[in-house]
Amino acid sequence: MSDTKTALVTGANKGLGYEIAAGLGALGHRVAVGARDGARGEAAVKMLRAAGVDAFAVPLDVTSDRSVIQAADLIERQGGRLDVLVNNAGISGEAGPGWVQDPTTLDLDVVRTVVDTNVYGVIRVTNAMLPLLRRSGAPRIVNISSSVGSLTLQADPNIEVGPIMAVYSPTKTYLNAVTVHYARQFAGTGILVNAACPGLVATDFTGFQGRPAKEAAATAIRLATLPDGGPTGSFVNDDGVIPW
Repeated sequence: MSDTKTALVTGANKGLGYEIAAGLGALGHRVAVGARDGARGEAAVKMLRAAGVDAFAVPLDVTSDRSVIQAADLIERQGGRLDVLVNNAGISGEAGPGWVQDPTTLDLDVVRTVVDTNVYGVIRVTNAMLPLLRRSGAPRIVNISSSVGSLTLQADPNIEVGPIMAVYSPTKTYLNAVTVHYARQFAGTGILVNAACPGLVATDFTGFQGRPAKEAAATAIRLATLPDGGPTGSFVNDDGVIPW
């Protein structure tokens, strides 16, 4: 088995996911580019390879059991193990003017769709990849969260936290809780599981408001390459720990 580490990044064909993939590739990882759209995944792989990254495309819809199982099979055939999993794929759901999601008028179908991607998708992918991660000498799982999922910050009237996003924000709170429970389950096993907040990132997700995706990818890349004995069950951004 090769000594080269393999990293899977979901939603890696563009934006933050692409820059996380590029950053891990620059550090010598072989990168599995998870993308729901096969053509876009292949296009991202072509760009990464042009930049000197060892990359391959993995068709992956995190809301589909079949797709996730097939992705795990593909990664196993490619290298036999997985060293890093970055659960980056996520959606915000429909919002009104000012990017507001009013809790009093929520469409439950929208809520279900966002939870299926942002939470169930992470659980679905993580559990499918666990057999491959367990074959790694230093497995790392990074869940891309957001400070809008912090109940402490959202409930503090003295802190400016942006518009009410009553669909998206709670999915990140849920994801944070799931992250803690994975970390507890894997305590003492060497599998480190952490949540990263990239901040407001200039991608199509935000209408290209915020900082460059390459800069925002740094925290996730750091957590994906933690040394043995590093933190687990944490929720952090560039500045340090974020309150739950």
